[in-house]
Amino acid sequence: MGRELETEMPDVDATTTERLKRIFAVLERAYTKAAQRTELGRLASRFQAVGDIHHHHARGDVSISIQYLDHERYDDVGVSPFEIKPYHVADAKKETKTSRADVNALKVLRKELRSGILAAYQKLEPRVKDALRDRADMGHVQVQVTVDLRPAE
Repeated sequence: MGRELETEMPDVDATTTERLKRIFAVLERAYTKAAQRTELGRLASRFQAVGDIHHHHARGDVSISIQYLDHERYDDVGVSPFEIKPYHVADAKKETKTSRADVNALKVLRKELRSGILAAYQKLEPRVKDALRDRADMGHVQVQVTVDLRPAE
């Protein structure tokens, strides 16, 4: 999980594009924190055997929550599912040139995190633009990125 709080308020005369870039920059910082967290390594090590058994795979979700702390608007939440199959870990093994399953699973998880955040943000972008029209972003904005991973049968 990565969480980032933006306390610097945009200029009153800032354009919609500049304000949208501000929110995306907060999202990027939250993504960076989530990708660097030790919890992601724990997720990778917990499911490190995914590449060892040919019929095992995992499913997960990447979620983004944008909170407008100085406005009465509800949080905007976007979720993107992903799936990790054994051949994903095998492909990562070729790239990393190591047989350590946790390292390969971590590489796959970071890739899925990045693509999941972009997919969730694309779903969320119309609601973020509505929030900009409501001027909900003219205060403190907090973005939270969460990754969930579970074994699938």
